[in-house]
Parts: sequence; C-alpha cells; structure tokens
Amino acid sequence: MPTSPALSFEPLDPAAQDAVRALAAAAAEHDGVAPLSEQPLLRLGTDADWLTHVVARDEHGAAIGYLQVDRGGEVAGAEFVVHPEHRRRGTGSVLLRTAERDARLPMFSGAPGQRGKPLRVWAHGDLPAARGFATAHGYEVARELLVLGRPLGPDDAARDVPALSGLTLRTFRPGADDEAWVRLNARAFADHPEQGRLTVDDLRDRQREPWFDAEGFFLVEQAGPDGDEPLGYLWTKVEDGESRTGEIYAVGVSPDAQGRGLGRVLTAVGLRHLARVGCDRAVLYVDGDNAPALATYASAGFERAATDVQYARPGAA
Repeated sequence: MPTSPALSFEPLDPAAQDAVRALAAAAAEHDGVAPLSEQPLLRLGTDADWLTHVVARDEHGAAIGYLQVDRGGEVAGAEFVVHPEHRRRGTGSVLLRTAERDARLPMFSGAPGQRGKPLRVWAHGDLPAARGFATAHGYEVARELLVLGRPLGPDDAARDVPALSGLTLRTFRPGADDEAWVRLNARAFADHPEQGRLTVDDLRDRQREPWFDAEGFFLVEQAGPDGDEPLGYLWTKVEDGESRTGEIYAVGVSPDAQGRGLGRVLTAVGLRHLARVGCDRAVLYVDGDNAPALATYASAGFERAATDVQYARPGAA
C-alpha cells in the first residue's frame, strides 16, 4: 500500500530548486506541456510571507512532487506537479489538500489579509488526467487562459506598422525605464490577478533570464519632451534552442490611451519584430473572457492553439 510522501515547507535552497526544475522537466517530457508556468519557476528562490513552497519526497528523500501557493492576490493561486513515475499514489491529493489548508490558514504567516482566501489551481494544457483529477476532488473550471498562434513569413517581416499620430515608438532601456514600466503595467492590468502585480524585482528577474532582449521590448510615448510616462508597451520573448517560435509576451495600454488602436498597432510591431529575428511562428496568451483582446488578435490572424485552465470549487471567487 502506498505511503504518504514526506512534506517539507522550508524555503528552497539551490539544490532543492534544481530538484524542482528537474521534476518539472520530467513531467513536461511525459505530458507534452510544462506543468509550472514561468512565475512559479522564477520564484523558486523567493522567501516571502505570502508564498508557500511544499516539496513532497519519497522514502529516499527524492523530490517527487512540488506545490507553490501564492496568497498575494485576492485569491490564493496554486500550481503543483507530481513526477510521472509517482502518480496515482495519492501525492497529488496530498498536495491539493495542503494547498487548501494553506489558503485558509497560512502555515507560516499570520499576516493580515492572508487568511481565508478562496483557492484556484492551475492546470496547464487542460489535459484529460488533470480534468479527471479536478472533477474527482469537486473542482470546476473557473478561468481559461487561451494560447493563440499564427505562422510568420516574409510579409510579416516587411510589414508597415500603422502610424502613431502624436506618439513615438522606441525600445525599452533596462534600468532607466524599469519603474515607469511597472507603473504602466499596473495601470494597464489593474484588474488582472497576476500581471498587474508585477514589481520592479519581478521585471529584473526577467531581465536576468537568457531570453531577455531589450530590442524586442517596445514603449509608446506621447511625442514631446523627455520624461513622459509611457502609454503602451509590447514585449516579445524568444527562447534559445531549435524552436523558432516567438512569443508576444505581453501587450499593455494605459487606460488613458485606450480606444486609440494602440493594441492593434503594438501587435503589428511585435509580429514584425519576431519575423525579422527569424521566428516562423508567433504565440501569445490571453484570458478567454477578454473579448476586445480576442478580437484584436483574431484580426491579426491568430487562432486558438491550446488552453490552460484554473480550477476552483463551485461558489469560490
């Protein structure tokens, strides 16, 4: 009879972080989709009172499961993974129950506002096994994050970007633009549960990633004296490796500039850039209920390629 895994809750040292990355890589190879999104991986070394790390270990001390609970927003968000060779032995259920308890009563924090939060759990790729697991534990789909894609070709590289009347387009300057970008991003995504919470530290974490390229990060400003706050941005991401898929990583427009077609123009800027650096396909992520963004991307030729889902118990926020 399978025994319950041993759980450890301390912040992850470098060796534990490497073990979690290896665990996630094994699951990705088995499932065909990464089990953890970028943010949890970037936060493996973060020690904060709103964040909980849980590692499940077998009798030999090897990491066979990992859970991260983020209580920094209005709801508690969780992502977890179980090694393919250790599934169907109750480890996933143990990690889910741990996440539920941590959302209600944080194990290591009594900070105000961090108790009694509803829990949402990500499942990347919307795989049948994940759907079955969620249903068996009384969870339903609460949010869909769509992955859209489209091919790129020579016409995209030669594309003329529509003129920005009274506005200028330039590339991002690391260090000089960090705080202004964080302010713009917070305004553009004020209602978004993850994107709008990014900090200067989060931005700089990404700047240290091998894929970061300021030449693929664009800001739109009001034409005029230097020092104006940016009104919009377009950020692209191209991973190293054999794949020539580029990502429209994020597009943000200040509420003060909405209705001027900036989202459409910035998308065209991103497609042109990705084509010019040699990508043959573009992808992006967008919430399934974001009708204006979906219309913009459909007009740019994007089609649905995959879906990530967030599960919650019925009635939870």
